[in-house]
Amino acid sequence: MNFKRMNFRNIGIHARVLSAAVILISASTMSLGYWGVNIINQFVTSRFSRQIEFMTQYLALNSELGILINEQGLLRDLAINMLGENDIAGVVIEDGQGQELVRELRQIPGPFETTRKGVYLSNIMEDNDTMDLVGGHGDADRIGRVIVTYSTKGIEDLVTTMKHRFLMIALILIIVSGLIFYVISRSLVTPVISLAKIARKVSMGNHLIRASEGNTPETIKLADAFNDMLDSIARGRQTIVQAYEKMAKQETLAEVGKFSMLIAHEVKNPLGIIKSSLEMLKRELAIPQENIALTYAEEEIESLNDLIESFLMFARPARPNFEKTDLNRLMYQVVMGFEIQYNSTRLEIRSFVPENPFYAKADFDLLSRGITNIIRNACEANQGRGKVDISIGCQNKKWQLWVKDQGKGVPEEKLKKIFEPFFTTKAKGTGLGLAFADQVVKAHGGSIKAENSPHGGAVFCVTLFSSLNDMENQGSLV
Repeated sequence: MNFKRMNFRNIGIHARVLSAAVILISASTMSLGYWGVNIINQFVTSRFSRQIEFMTQYLALNSELGILINEQGLLRDLAINMLGENDIAGVVIEDGQGQELVRELRQIPGPFETTRKGVYLSNIMEDNDTMDLVGGHGDADRIGRVIVTYSTKGIEDLVTTMKHRFLMIALILIIVSGLIFYVISRSLVTPVISLAKIARKVSMGNHLIRASEGNTPETIKLADAFNDMLDSIARGRQTIVQAYEKMAKQETLAEVGKFSMLIAHEVKNPLGIIKSSLEMLKRELAIPQENIALTYAEEEIESLNDLIESFLMFARPARPNFEKTDLNRLMYQVVMGFEIQYNSTRLEIRSFVPENPFYAKADFDLLSRGITNIIRNACEANQGRGKVDISIGCQNKKWQLWVKDQGKGVPEEKLKKIFEPFFTTKAKGTGLGLAFADQVVKAHGGSIKAENSPHGGAVFCVTLFSSLNDMENQGSLV
């Protein structure tokens, strides 16, 4: 019992579907063929018998005159004419007393059937130029009888031929149907087998593979459900990875905070003392302003001071003080500062800032510093020449800033890391400017993204939203 059960369980879906289909089609075809042949046989036999009876009746009507005048020559001609019909084997014409007047036979294969019709005396009545033939049907009116023997071999041959042809057609149908069901069942089973193989590959560590859709709605839904499950697992793994990355980032920021405290205490204060001392020496010793050594020293002090300020600003970000702010006016002031700074250089600042105000809840100073870092990054990417395009777009409650430079762009594999702390593509960069800008924009509920322009250079897009209602935001562009 267990052996049989195990054998049956080892039969696959493909073999089961194909076997069931062949059995069902064979049984249906044979049943329909059996009843169909029987029905056709009865129909043809009935039609053939009715035709023979009609011909026999017609012979009986035509034999009336010959029997009345005992004209055997006429009756023989009628009998011979009757034998000219297919399947007629013999014709016998008798008179009223049962004596044979004519007997005509011919040799054809049997089996045979016989039909008999009486010959009755007809009356012709005339009424208003209408002739009605009235024949008697009683024994008193019968003046003779015709007996016709016919062969049913044609019917039997026809039925036999139909059976043979049906068996051939049934065999062809079974083969064709089996092939069709083979293809159909294979198309149904293949996705299941594919899912099993994919599940095995996933268990071996291939988490990027996905199931291909089948050819039916059910297999498509199955593949979609399986892929959704894999996507859910991938999202879960991604969530875990992001959580670890976030934890690592928090640890890094914590270390940056400690380092910033150390720098503020150990470096920033001495730098201030050194700078003040240089100013005193310049006054006491009357050192000219164009002294190269002193100028280099002051520049390096400013550079170190800016670096320390970047560390402190990123490690201890100020909490935004949100107020109703005109973002277009904010941008106008930021752009004006850069235009003044690069007025006498080969770098051109091209800007488009709408005149109409766009109000939003923002920290004017903090957001200005964040956007300044983005524009400064574009100017540095141009290496002091070319053009930097700055444009503003306002639609409904969405405000967008685009900053496009003409630098070398950012390698595609580094675009996702460009806003991470300490990541930089510059030789002397700290990697904190864009990270601080991203921090500020996100604190304002916005987003910032970077991509490479098809015409060269990088494009930064900052998107912010206004949370003010229409009454508070009157005058904004729509």
